[in-house]
Amino acid sequence: MKLTGVVGFRDLETGVWVLEADDGKTYLLAGGDRKIKKSGARIEAEGDVDSQSATFAMVGDRFVVRSYRFL
Repeated sequence: MKLTGVVGFRDLETGVWVLEADDGKTYLLAGGDRKIKKSGARIEAEGDVDSQSATFAMVGDRFVVRSYRFL
């Protein structure tokens, strides 16, 4: 699956990184590398949505990033 959107940081518990996608949904970012963690950066990412796993942040489905690029 390919998603585009803006990376953001949410100050929940220990903090989580999210993708506020152009589809109107918010996804918990998983995978990628630490370079992806730039609040306000616009990216296009390929990966898989994992809607079955439980997360402590509860900000949205987990998006496991395989690859990404900054736009």
